[in-house]
Amino acid sequence: MVDIIVKGRHTSVSDRFRELAVSKLTKLERYDSKLIRIDVEVSSENNRQSAQRERVELTVHSRGPVIRAEASAEDRFAALDIALDKLEERLRRLRDRRKSYHANLRRAPAPAPSAPPAEQPAESATAEAPPQWTEEQGQEADEESIVPIPMEGEGPLVVREKFHKAAPMTVDQALFEMELVGHDFYLFRDKDTGVPSVVYKRRGYNYGVLRLIEE
Repeated sequence: MVDIIVKGRHTSVSDRFRELAVSKLTKLERYDSKLIRIDVEVSSENNRQSAQRERVELTVHSRGPVIRAEASAEDRFAALDIALDKLEERLRRLRDRRKSYHANLRRAPAPAPSAPPAEQPAESATAEAPPQWTEEQGQEADEESIVPIPMEGEGPLVVREKFHKAAPMTVDQALFEMELVGHDFYLFRDKDTGVPSVVYKRRGYNYGVLRLIEE
């Protein structure tokens, strides 16, 4: 059974909310039976009209990529439902992508008997294999371990530094990972070139790619 951790950031969490969150999130195992942990974080925020709103952030840890969803509403129960809808959609997309990948492998033609065995991964025959993840990959450092970074002068202060472990991947895979966490950009190392890169959202349904190269 998946472990569900509910906590508040600078706010208390009632037993009623905790029980409801656990009841709803436990059902996510129908999308992935290998879920390890789901983190639920509740916080309060002020919008431009200075009205207080409740924010709920959901983070799913499994043997695959980390998946996130968040939402804000006038109360935390509504925010939980909105975030849960987003999370279910991303889990559904990941499940369908895995099914499509394995179906392509099953349809791959067998090599001719007279041909020598190809020295390449089997998945390269028809489909790009999803990156291989471990439990540690994609997980962020705990905020308690983050310390300010000394900066020169009186410029902006960097107060957060995070390290990630991730397998090299293609641009297509990076775009998919970006959608799973609901971010506008995603940092990765390109599988073909080894170059540190960033995919990001542009206006409409367009995307961009930034490459980091040495002069």
